[in-house]
Amino acid sequence: MTPAPTALPSSSQRVLVLDDDRFVLEVLEEMLAGIGDYHVATELDARSALARLDEHAPDILICDLMLPEMDGIEFLQAAAGQGFSGRVILLSALDDSLREAAGELARALGLRVSGGFRKPIGTEQLRRALEC
Repeated sequence: MTPAPTALPSSSQRVLVLDDDRFVLEVLEEMLAGIGDYHVATELDARSALARLDEHAPDILICDLMLPEMDGIEFLQAAAGQGFSGRVILLSALDDSLREAAGELARALGLRVSGGFRKPIGTEQLRRALEC
């Protein structure tokens, strides 16, 4: 028999961070810990992150657009198809126009995009995106 999941305090939001760079995941996890009360899960690949969507039930998804095997756009399409209803923060080293186009596509899929940012995202940028 598996134990029941531990209930999180009502103020804690769940965040799933998807990036193929372990260092970026660690930095974002530290930034989130410094900003507020977030329960953070991290994934290095999109397929694993898709599997975690139901399990972790994130309120916020922070997603890199440049990923191997399944890129960020394909991941967002699959997440929307699974009924993900949280907010999305997009990260990428891509130029502004491509990040903006990815954000528009995500919105067209019915996702709530809180912003698209060039990597590395600053702490204040992340804080503002989380507050949207």
